[in-house]
Amino acid sequence: MKSQALFATLALSLATPESANAFPYVVQSGDTLASIAERFYGKIQHEQILVTANGLDAQGGSPIVPGMRLEVPAVSHRKAKKGDTWAKLAKELLGTAGRADVLAIANGTSPWLPPEDGAEFVVPYNLTLIVSSGENIVTIAYRFMGDRNKAWVLDHYNGFKGRKLVRGDVVLVPLSDLALSEEGKKALQSASLEVQAQAAGDERATQKRVAHELPLLIADVKGGRYVDAVRRGNAFLATGTLTGPQLATVHRKLLDAYAALDAPGLATAACASWLQHDKSASVDPIWMSPKLVSACARGTK
Repeated sequence: MKSQALFATLALSLATPESANAFPYVVQSGDTLASIAERFYGKIQHEQILVTANGLDAQGGSPIVPGMRLEVPAVSHRKAKKGDTWAKLAKELLGTAGRADVLAIANGTSPWLPPEDGAEFVVPYNLTLIVSSGENIVTIAYRFMGDRNKAWVLDHYNGFKGRKLVRGDVVLVPLSDLALSEEGKKALQSASLEVQAQAAGDERATQKRVAHELPLLIADVKGGRYVDAVRRGNAFLATGTLTGPQLATVHRKLLDAYAALDAPGLATAACASWLQHDKSASVDPIWMSPKLVSACARGTK
């Protein structure tokens, strides 16, 4: 049982979560921040969001020039799962469970009412602001949230506890009202396709790396370093990009490692995955130990 708990923990620890809530835009000739804001948000006043998100107000202000790559802030969306709470989601997505009320209110509900399983919700964009001389929490709330009375939200969200802001302080402004125009939605979709294309290239690089490192996994098993083999094998699987033959090899070696470590349930699962990815494979008692044959047999019952 200890072995099974150990390997389940290893596998879970390698899982990774989600999505950036902004997209890139390359400045074209004739662009201004106001025109970009109007095109992507339908609101010229969102120019100041672009300025702050890209640090263009530093050192007295920076102009934009053709070829400059800007970040265009946008909210992202997630789907709640069974057992989620606003506190749990706020910790994962906004950095601390104490921001649960802001996340819940952004979605028209209360922090003590759990989100429904499968319900889509908005994740605010955290705009990062470096405080300059003369700014305070009230003026920042008015600039970016359109309401001086929301100063308390910023104070609570950032944990300032009512203290006076000083030059150089970092303030996170949670923006949930960042609806994109039709052109903005098209730009976001285009950027997503670009990311997917880059990811395809990343997959190839990962497959090449795993091909280079597979002999290390085989050596771990041959050398009796079974825990190392489990860690390495699950790290390969966690990439989610392996080829069919690579998956077959990894699961075959995990079968050896789990069986040696007396984790029969995991050994059975590894055998089933091995046979699934290698249709020419067979469980041969002449070449396989009784422990391996037994583990594979349990998977066929």
